[in-house]
Amino acid sequence: MAGSAHEYLVQAGRLAERGIAFVTVTLVEPEGHVPQDIGAKAIVTAEGLAWGTVGGGRLEAKAIEHAREMLTRSLGTDGAPMAIKPELVRYELARDLNMVCGGAATLFYEVATASAWNIVVFGAGHVAQATVALLATFHCNLLCIDPRQEWIDRLPSRPNLRTIVAAQPADVVATLPSGAFVLCMTQGHATDLPIVRELLRENRFAFVGAIGSEPKARTMRSALLKEGLDEGLVAAIRCPLGLPFGSNAPAEIAVSIAAQLLEQRDGREASGSVPAGETRSATQVDSYTGPT
Repeated sequence: MAGSAHEYLVQAGRLAERGIAFVTVTLVEPEGHVPQDIGAKAIVTAEGLAWGTVGGGRLEAKAIEHAREMLTRSLGTDGAPMAIKPELVRYELARDLNMVCGGAATLFYEVATASAWNIVVFGAGHVAQATVALLATFHCNLLCIDPRQEWIDRLPSRPNLRTIVAAQPADVVATLPSGAFVLCMTQGHATDLPIVRELLRENRFAFVGAIGSEPKARTMRSALLKEGLDEGLVAAIRCPLGLPFGSNAPAEIAVSIAAQLLEQRDGREASGSVPAGETRSATQVDSYTGPT
């Protein structure tokens, strides 16, 4: 068998950690002259064969083609991953693949969707520092964007945390993964607004939130509506950000924000167990006067 079980787990684990969807193809029932033994595995991504083999030649080419087609089906219209049932396919090598060796092979295809939780934080100030440090302990892919290198340098070093120093943070929106949870925690309304505007124009993110008070929320929504953005999208912005508990200390604000993200991820609002739109109290956010 090409490649050990340990090698397979290492390769599959690396792809999963990076949030890359893949298909595991396993030879489960070789018949006759098949170029690999039962249990042979291959890993296929959208780019093609990533590791292993189920026999090479036309059989493997067919396996790669079918695996990539399954990956295409695993993406919804909004780019978010969808569950795809495993498939068992039997190939007559001579009849189906025009292989002179004869025999048959049954392959088992199983999709591992890109299940990583993507969280993006715009801003690296005091509250963002506390929030990023907490979120970095979660099983997620975390990205922090800020124009200030000195604040980016203060962030913790974590394997799941990437950073970008961008003079115009709003320009980064187009590169963000679909379905990401996005937090705007920059230096104020003037710097949050361009980012939120681009996020709504893209309209492909699972959560868009901005730190601030109720007056800031009203000002932001009013400006976006005047620009012609969809009323429903504007209303869905989570501002103030966070659940209504705790003090105005950055660490406690971070806990309230993290709790809100977990609540949203787990779909409690969709089930009706938590009132939609419930957010952190405006007075708590207003009373924090330090930079975010």
